[in-house]
Amino acid sequence: MDYITTKEAATNWGISDRRVLQYCNDDRIEGVIKIGNMWLIPKTAKKPIDGRTKQGKEQKYE
Repeated sequence: MDYITTKEAATNWGISDRRVLQYCNDDRIEGVIKIGNMWLIPKTAKKPIDGRTKQGKEQKYE
């Protein structure tokens, strides 16, 4: 399986690197692996729903 870094995921998803780190720490990305202090995210991983937005809250309860 191919992996990408948090910086690459942040660029692909259009969010900050810090937000991707929060998703990793909260186990919201499926298949994520931590090696030392570095997170590896599968290339096929989808961006988690952001529950802070109106759209995210609506999707959360569907």
